[in-house]
Amino acid sequence: MPHIIIEHSEDLPVLPQVLVEKIHNAAFATGLFELPTIKTRAIAYTHYQLGDGKEGFIHIAVHIMAGRSIEQKQQLSESLLHCLQIYCRDSDSLSVNVHDMEHEIYRKC
Repeated sequence: MPHIIIEHSEDLPVLPQVLVEKIHNAAFATGLFELPTIKTRAIAYTHYQLGDGKEGFIHIAVHIMAGRSIEQKQQLSESLLHCLQIYCRDSDSLSVNVHDMEHEIYRKC
């Protein structure tokens, strides 16, 4: 499992569904997760304000079960950021953060 949430400005240079697919596949390519366990979704924002010279933004929040090493989390965040850089403009603000989820607290059905 990871839950991958892509928050982005409405005016992406790539179709949101294409971005979801590319990020989903990039997460799988890290070798950290099995394909059926990855869940990826995107949320577009109409109202936002950015720093000077930025046209749009994409922020990826990846929620994974606790227990991965710092190196594995770095590999994941770097892979996803690299994927964003391929499909986005230099003027887009791009960021990725990996969050641990506690086994004792997380529930699903």
